[in-house]
Amino acid sequence: MKNNASLAYSLLLIIGDFLALLAAFSVAYILRVKLDERSLIVQIAAWDYFRAVATVLPLWIAVHGFIGLYNQEVFEKRFSELGRLLVGSIMGILVVLGYDFVSSTELFPARLVPVYGLVLGFSFLLLFRTILKIVRRLLFRYGIGISNVVIVGDTEASESMAAAIRHTKNTGQKVLCVVGREVRGFKHYDNFANAITNIRRPIHAIIQTELYNNQDKNNEILRYAHEHHASYRFVPGNTDLFVGNITVDLYAGLPVVAVHQTALIGWGRIIKRAFDLVVSVLMLIILSPIFVIVALAVKLLDPKGPVFFRQARLTRFNREFKVYKFRSMYQRYSGPSDKEAFELMGKPELYDKYKNNGYKLDKDPRVTPIGRILRTTSLDEIPQLLNVIKGDISLVGPRALIPQELNAYEKKHAILSVKSGMTGLAQISGRQDIDFDERRRLDIYYVQNWSFWNDITILLKTIRAVIGGIGAR
Repeated sequence: MKNNASLAYSLLLIIGDFLALLAAFSVAYILRVKLDERSLIVQIAAWDYFRAVATVLPLWIAVHGFIGLYNQEVFEKRFSELGRLLVGSIMGILVVLGYDFVSSTELFPARLVPVYGLVLGFSFLLLFRTILKIVRRLLFRYGIGISNVVIVGDTEASESMAAAIRHTKNTGQKVLCVVGREVRGFKHYDNFANAITNIRRPIHAIIQTELYNNQDKNNEILRYAHEHHASYRFVPGNTDLFVGNITVDLYAGLPVVAVHQTALIGWGRIIKRAFDLVVSVLMLIILSPIFVIVALAVKLLDPKGPVFFRQARLTRFNREFKVYKFRSMYQRYSGPSDKEAFELMGKPELYDKYKNNGYKLDKDPRVTPIGRILRTTSLDEIPQLLNVIKGDISLVGPRALIPQELNAYEKKHAILSVKSGMTGLAQISGRQDIDFDERRRLDIYYVQNWSFWNDITILLKTIRAVIGGIGAR
């Protein structure tokens, strides 16, 4: 039986977004027209303005739909939704202004009205969606809007899936039973026929973690899902094949699954590069005063050394490049290799600790006092914007590998299939607070699950991490 809860939430989001925007532009009108004594471009009565705005706001709602703001998956991910709301608000106001430009009548009585509308609109949208999330969780607590799931398969994936759903209360899913494998804490049936005979509640979703050798059994499960309008998903036996970008095409009338290492192909690469250029140039301009101050501080406090530190790193397709950073180490330790530097200071034992920790060291004695500040605040990373502009790296991506790290990565081909990044999942997940294997896993996950919206989310979380000094040393 189909669960209409997700459709109801989507409709609530559409109606709520419209009302939030209408309220925002109404407040914008009051602030500029009623409370501000300055002259107006054109006199527009309140009712005429309200009616005109209500007519054009569906275009803004359409933009939200286009960028996926009414998909349940996006609604459940706070930072992904925040990033899309920000982009959607900017695109929405541009569409509204475009309509105002081509229409025969003036939509706004003053230029500040759409500015107020943009700021208030984003704020009201965020507030409404936050309230809806709270209400939704309360409904889930009382069993309202829950999606009932049946898991089929005698595999470890069944256990993992059941545990994940049980501990993910925000999704509103409940496992009715597991067919095939006994999992502690869940009702168990030996076969699918017994399960559907004994289950009295409606089944909204079926997840099959094992395809049977007997095709009739698979057809029975799929047919039941279709006849009862339940969603059907299956977990492939070889999960390593089903990562990255997956498409299904028809060849000779047969479905063929195409698997790419990453979704960052075609137009995705073009959009990402354009975004990198625009944002990095703007950031370099905005941060130029800090750039100059930091450069002077580095030079004055250790005048014997250069301002910038350059190091060989690897990026897409194993291409070597020189990464730029503000120098944060004493000059006498910057030139030699890491091993030679520790030997030079009489602490050769630190090299093994440094290497085993993924070429990072807590309280590295080679770092200058100003260098510690730069690293804690991530200001030493600013020159990497030059690498982004040059095309060596991207704003977001896996960590750029040091050549000697290459053999330590089992799936280096995946990491080196995209450009390295200034920031990434590892940086927002604790930087040096997570070990080498976890950083590697996060980098691989990013490559295999790339999307433009993930990049926006990571950038927003990076700002929070930098301000909070998360994991910095």
